[in-house]
Amino acid sequence: MKNILLFGAGKSATSLIDFLITNAPRQKWHVTVADQDLMLIKSKTGKSYYATPVELDIKNQSARHQLVQETDLVISLLPPALHILVAKDCLHFHKNLLTASYIDPEVKKMQQEIEKAGLLFMYEMGLDPGIDHMSAMKLIHSIEKKGGQIFSFKSYCGGLISPDNLDNPWQYKISWNARNIVLSGSTGAVYKEKGKIRDLSYEQLFDHNKTIQVPGIGKLAYYPNRDSLAYMEIYKLQEIATFMRATLRFPDFCEGWNALIKLGLTDDSHKIQTDQLTYFNWATQNLEGNKTAEPHEEFVAQHLGVSSKSKVIRQLKYLGLLNGDMINHGEQTNASVLEALVQDKLRMEPHDKDMIVMMHEIEFERRSMATRMHSYMIVQGEDNVRTAMAKTVGLPLGIMAKLILQDKITLKGLHIPVMPEVYNPVLKELEEYDIRFEESFE
Repeated sequence: MKNILLFGAGKSATSLIDFLITNAPRQKWHVTVADQDLMLIKSKTGKSYYATPVELDIKNQSARHQLVQETDLVISLLPPALHILVAKDCLHFHKNLLTASYIDPEVKKMQQEIEKAGLLFMYEMGLDPGIDHMSAMKLIHSIEKKGGQIFSFKSYCGGLISPDNLDNPWQYKISWNARNIVLSGSTGAVYKEKGKIRDLSYEQLFDHNKTIQVPGIGKLAYYPNRDSLAYMEIYKLQEIATFMRATLRFPDFCEGWNALIKLGLTDDSHKIQTDQLTYFNWATQNLEGNKTAEPHEEFVAQHLGVSSKSKVIRQLKYLGLLNGDMINHGEQTNASVLEALVQDKLRMEPHDKDMIVMMHEIEFERRSMATRMHSYMIVQGEDNVRTAMAKTVGLPLGIMAKLILQDKITLKGLHIPVMPEVYNPVLKELEEYDIRFEESFE
């Protein structure tokens, strides 16, 4: 019997754990799930004979080593900064590794050692990054095989709340790691548009968002995501005029988040003392002018250049930023205070359903005819536990694990899923779970 070790049992792990346990009898494998929260693991593994829950402090090297040493394949759904601990263990004990996170500089330094050891470290094997790469490369290869020449590529993805559950002024609820949401976009974005390199700072990102139409959903806002240029070579589209990867949100979210950035509330660089500090005084800490002892929304509105009756002020009030309640969380960064707020105020209720929307827009020329192609995917969650986010992040990892343990993937080295031997079988099996793309042409 093969053994699979999963680090992390958080929001994105639910569907992966379900997949691994459901397939265990037929595939003859056993799953060990390690997390610092034992009760959380047990809530997801139940009483399955094929799953072992393990309470683990990930920084406990000896306990971590013992788990890695005894397994055949490792999957990590830990926070991105902790993957390197697992990656080094996998290299040391000669184990293959799967994760949904971006390739980071530290693991990049290990690339030659991974190849030399004959191991497969497959990063970016989730939703975004993950399904976006696989579906995009399938389209790109198909167009090129038919003689098409691509001159514009745009890819959009967003973890959203279902339109049926849009019951707050943010038009957003938390379906994945709240900290990742708070820090999303903080490094700015670089992309290529009509032959020119565009470099936007964090402060500019949400100020420049535009909109696209998604069939069945309507208008969604987008903002460029990280460093799009890094993928031009990977996608073999170095010469095209436009290349952009972007994040989708309902339009109201972007306007409100822009206000939080302007207030400096997403900063994670230094700590402040929050004991005996009101949310209003915290929210206005970077604003100059006469502050009253009582919350004064006109003061905030003036600095943001909006009306005190505006949607933005309603959003800030919804988070509790304009009241006199005390924070009392000790020393925290602004981002940490905001993380706790959005985790509470924008949480999904048990009946809420989330939604994943992904769209590729590719413009190409074939036989002197210009064509614009849209390929889009919409996935709905079941509730606040079995979410569309968990489904689309976890299932690609589970399917990839199965392919590796069945010896159907012979790839070695440090990779992301852009090759046919990976994307063809994974995308095909995802369709069995209603994760599929529709296409239209103009």
